[in-house]
This record gives sequence, structure tokens and C-alpha cells, in this order.
Amino acid sequence: MAMFFLDQPPMLSRATFDRADEIRDDPDRMASGWPTARVLLVDGNGRYPVADGGGLHWLDATHLGAEPPADAVFLGLDSGGRDLWTRRVDHIDGPTDDPRRGAHGLDADEAGLLATALGILNWHATARFSPVDGSVTAPARGGWVRRHAESGVDEFPRTDPAIITVVHDGADRVLLGRQTVWPDGWYSTLAGFVEPGESLEQCVRREVHEEVGITVREPRYLGSQPWPFPRSLMLGFAAIGDPDEPLAFLDGEIGDAAWFDRAEVIEALEQGGEWVRADGAVGTGTDERRLRLPGSISIARSLITAWAYADR
Repeated sequence: MAMFFLDQPPMLSRATFDRADEIRDDPDRMASGWPTARVLLVDGNGRYPVADGGGLHWLDATHLGAEPPADAVFLGLDSGGRDLWTRRVDHIDGPTDDPRRGAHGLDADEAGLLATALGILNWHATARFSPVDGSVTAPARGGWVRRHAESGVDEFPRTDPAIITVVHDGADRVLLGRQTVWPDGWYSTLAGFVEPGESLEQCVRREVHEEVGITVREPRYLGSQPWPFPRSLMLGFAAIGDPDEPLAFLDGEIGDAAWFDRAEVIEALEQGGEWVRADGAVGTGTDERRLRLPGSISIARSLITAWAYADR
């Protein structure tokens, strides 16, 4: 089989907007940009407001007051140089969407801004107190650190690295698994969090063995994608396994796994479909296809697609 690569970055990794890190240290500059700034609101479930055309609906910043609220986060600059912010709220008026379903309809920068907003807001939600001594922390640097009230020590945003691997046989078969809570027919690549003291390649071998009981070789990095559910970075790999090696679900996370032929995978890819209903909930599983693949915003979809069309 020919070596395969991602033909383009995964959907949430294509943004080129200016994060303008230098502005985060300049409160006067952020305040001066606030009157013309725009704000993306996000609710506690990660839903975001949708514009008429299906893109992000931004709120004029002045609707929130004359200066940036303490809990707002500076995201960067849009293509016209306007400041962009985000803020978590309890309720959003008007149409909203779930990022797992709706992000595939956003352009590259909007998808990246949404992923950034979700990741940083999810971190703030769990970082109100110091992990060292339990003291109260407060946002600083435009929301990109949380500062200890007494010591002034900064806590930085946390991102959890995880590997995600398309396991294939070096020819025309790929191994996909499904969690026990997924409806029948829903399969994806294998994934897991990196442990302390572990390289990415070691994590690939360990996670695949824990989940399906086989030993893979030649783990090869392909690309990465932020996955802000709640704040992960998915590091995509390919690895080779032996279809004759018995499968064993050692850690209990995988309810089933199977080797699929390339033609069946391509058929499933071309049938399309998403894994999330219009209301953002997980689908009902009434689709009777043997194989239903992850949605288009996931790096899992990118990895499977790259493998499936490698020889075409």
C-alpha cells in the first residue's frame, strides 16, 4: 500500500486568524478596541449563536458594556483588524447550534475561532481555584491566564494531549472500534490520552493494545486537531496491525471492533451523514447500515478518509 497523508488539515485546524498575543499584555489597547469589537457568546452546553447564513453570529461588544467584562476572553483580530472576544453566558437568544454538528458549515477562521472559544472557556470553568493551594484565581491577560489574587502567580490554560490512530493492515483492511454507548453500526478510530512519562508513539501502542488487545507497529504521525470537548488536542497517527491477531477489549472502553475492507469504508464515506442530531444530541442509531463513520469535523474522519483513498 502507498504511504498516505492528510490531503489538508482537519477542519478545526485550518484557521489563519491573528491571535494577536502581544495585545493580551496591553489592557489599554484592549479597552480602546472594545467599542468596535465583536463578541461570540457560548452557553454552558457549548452552543453558539448562528447567523442567517449559518455562520457565527457575533454580538457588538458595546451591548455588554463600555469595557470588556472581567470574564470575557480576547480571541484575536478578524481580517478587518477588529478585536474579537468570547464570553460564556447562561442563555443565548435566537438560533443556536451544537459545534459537533454545526461546525462543518463554518469557514476555516470561524471554525478555528469557535474551537478556541470553547477550549479556553471550558478551561476557565474548571480553573477558578488554584490547583496548588486552593486559593481564588481571576482572569488576566485578556483571559489567557488566571492569576492568584495574593501571590500574583499565573496559571496557564490546560490542553490535554490525546492520540487518535487509524490502524490498518498495510493493504486493504482497517480496524475500527465502537464504544459500548454508541448505537450499532457506529465505528471510529482508536484514541486515548497521553500519560505522564510517555511519548506519543508509546501511547499509540499502549492505547491500541488496551482497547483492542493487538500490538501495532510503525506508528506514524499525520496531523493534529484541537478538540475542545472539553479541551483536548488530538494527535493523529497511522499504525499497522495484524488482522489475524485476536481482538480483546481489555480496558472495557470498546464494546466492539472489526476489520473493514476498503470498498466498504469508501461506500460509508460517500454516503456521508453526521453523528449528531439537529438538536445537538447523539443520534438514535436507527440507520441500519453496517458501518457509519464519524462526522466531518473530526480528525477521525480525516484519518479514515486519507487511508481509504490512498491508492486512488
